[in-house]
Amino acid sequence: MSSLTSDSVETFPRAGFRRRLASWVYDFLIATAVYMTAGAMSFLIMYLGFHFGLFSMQGYEHFSDAIANTAWLKWPNEFWKLAWVSLFFIWFWSKTGQTLGMKAWRLRVQNQDGTLISKTTGLKRLFPTLLGLGNFTLLFDRRNKLSLQDRLTKTEIVVLTLEANRGRL
Repeated sequence: MSSLTSDSVETFPRAGFRRRLASWVYDFLIATAVYMTAGAMSFLIMYLGFHFGLFSMQGYEHFSDAIANTAWLKWPNEFWKLAWVSLFFIWFWSKTGQTLGMKAWRLRVQNQDGTLISKTTGLKRLFPTLLGLGNFTLLFDRRNKLSLQDRLTKTEIVVLTLEANRGRL
């Protein structure tokens, strides 16, 4: 696990639902772009496979129809795209504690002792997050401000000061 720099060992308040939701909107747009880019890369790789004779059009007129309707092309393609989106979040969370949306809203995910989360913890956070739905538990826990994924991974999302947020990415 990485530790934070000495100037950021101060404690910060936990983030509420509205700030997290605003950050989620930013990150959703970025994650969509990552998903689309990964889709374009996988389409190119599969098209090269078709072009060099590794597989046929499976009886479809358009190559995109062959991908969408052939399980052994469709599911690895979907896994590839979701893996890139997952890696986006895990990498940012474990490197700086902030995605780009979190940076814009001065949020940071961290262990409850203030240290950066590990890649393993980042992966564990992904599943209970449920595309952001885990944050709705904040509406029922306004005092502790811990979402479902925070509770299950013993992490928290804090609001940084302007000074602490400066130059973190």
